[in-house]
Amino acid sequence: MATETTSSCTGSNLLQPISEIINLPLDQVNFVVCQLFALLTAFWFRLYLHPSKTSPFIRHVVATLLGFYLALFCFGWYALHFLVQSGLTYSIMMFAGLEHMHKLCFIVALGYLSFCQITRVYVFDYGMYSADFTGPMMVITQKITSLAFEIHDGLARKEEQLTPSQRCLAVRRMPSLLEYLSYNCNFMGILAGPTCSYNDYMAFIEGTAYQPRHLETNGKENGKYKHTEPSPKNDIISKLCTCAISLAIFLSVSKLCPVERSIDDKFIASTPFILQVLYLYLSMLATRPKYYFIWTLSDAINNAAGFGFNGYNKDGSPRWDLISNLRILDIEFATSFKMFLDNWNIQTALWLKRVCYERCPINPTAATFLLSAMWHGVYPGYYLTFLTGISMTMAARALRHNIRPYFLGSTTHRSIYDVITWAGTQIAICYTVVPFVLLAVGPSLKFYSVKLLTRRLND
Repeated sequence: MATETTSSCTGSNLLQPISEIINLPLDQVNFVVCQLFALLTAFWFRLYLHPSKTSPFIRHVVATLLGFYLALFCFGWYALHFLVQSGLTYSIMMFAGLEHMHKLCFIVALGYLSFCQITRVYVFDYGMYSADFTGPMMVITQKITSLAFEIHDGLARKEEQLTPSQRCLAVRRMPSLLEYLSYNCNFMGILAGPTCSYNDYMAFIEGTAYQPRHLETNGKENGKYKHTEPSPKNDIISKLCTCAISLAIFLSVSKLCPVERSIDDKFIASTPFILQVLYLYLSMLATRPKYYFIWTLSDAINNAAGFGFNGYNKDGSPRWDLISNLRILDIEFATSFKMFLDNWNIQTALWLKRVCYERCPINPTAATFLLSAMWHGVYPGYYLTFLTGISMTMAARALRHNIRPYFLGSTTHRSIYDVITWAGTQIAICYTVVPFVLLAVGPSLKFYSVKLLTRRLND
C-alpha cells in the first residue's frame, strides 16, 4: 500500500484510468506515453526548429524546457534532483581548478546518484523494479562525468598526452549553463538516454553533424554521396517495428517464464538439471525485450529529432547508429562473453571505457565492473552480478586463448566451435545476470547454491 502511494505521488495521475484498464503500474504508463509524446515532438523539432530556420539558443531552450516538462510529468518534484545534481557539478566545473575538476565532478555526481538510490531503495520502495527518478539520473551522471573528463582533456592536458579518441572528444571551451542543461536534460534523452558525447550533441544543435564525407582535394564532394541532409525515416520505421515486436513479446511471454521459478523448491525437486538450464535460458531471454523496447524507442526519438547520424555505409545509405544502445542479433547470437557485452548497453560500455577503463592505472577490469555496479544502484544483486562478471570475463579470455586455435583448421570445426561457444556464452550470461533480476542477496545466493548442489547431485 505504501508503495502504491509513493508511486502515484511522484508523477502525474492524469493517466491513472489507462493504467487501471491495461493493468500496468502508473509510472510505467507515464513513461511510455511521455516517450511517445517525445517521439512526436522530435519530428516537430526537426522540421520546424531546424538549424537552418532558428538559432542554437532557441533549440537549446526548447529542448531543455520540454525535457523538464516530461521529467515533472513522470516523476513530479523528484525531478528537481536532476537540477540539483547538474547545478552542483556545474559549479564545480566553473569554480574548481581544471587540474582536479573532473575528479570532483565524478565524486559528486556519482555520490549524489548513490544517495538518491539508497534513499529510494531503503526508505521508499525496496524491491520495486520499475520506472523511478534515479533512472534518468543515471544517464545524467554519465553525461556529467563524461563532459568533466572531456573538458579536462581539452583544457588541462597536452595533445600528445591524449589518445586519438580522447583528442576527438576533447572539449576546448567551457559550456554555458544553458548548453550544459540542454545536454543533460533535453527531451530526447531525459527519460531513457542514451548518453552521448558533448561534441556530438553540440554538432546536432548547431546543425554541423551532417558534414559531407569523402571530399576531393578542392573541397568538393566526389559525387559518391549527394550533399543533402540524410533522412532518418527508414531507420525510424525499422526501430519502431522493433519496439512493437519487443513490447508484444515482453507483455505476452515475461509472465509465463518468471526467473523466480528457478529457485522454487518444487520446481528444483521435480525438474531435471538440463531442463532447469533450458528454463533459465528461456526466462532470461524473456526479460530482454523490455530493454530492447526502451532503448530502441529512445534511439528512434533521437533520430526523429535529427540526432544520431553516423556517416554513410559503403552503398551510400545513411547510418543512424551514432548513439544506438544495442545490436539485438549480435546479442542473441553472441559467441563470447565480450561479444555480448560489446553489443549490450553500448553507450554505457563506452562511458565505462572512457572514464574508467582507459584511465585507471590499477586493475582496470575490476575497477570498471565495480563502477558499473555502483552506477546501477545499491541492490546486492547488482554487485553479485558484476563480481561474477569479473571471473566470467577472465575465464572466457583464458578459454578462448587456449581452446580456439584447435578449431581453426576447417569450416566444420569453426562451425562446431561457434555452436559450442554460443551455448556456453548464453548459459554463462544467464548464470551471471540472475542476481541482477532477483535483486536481493538471499534469493541470489540461493540460486547459486541450488545450481551448484543440483549439478553435484546430477553428477
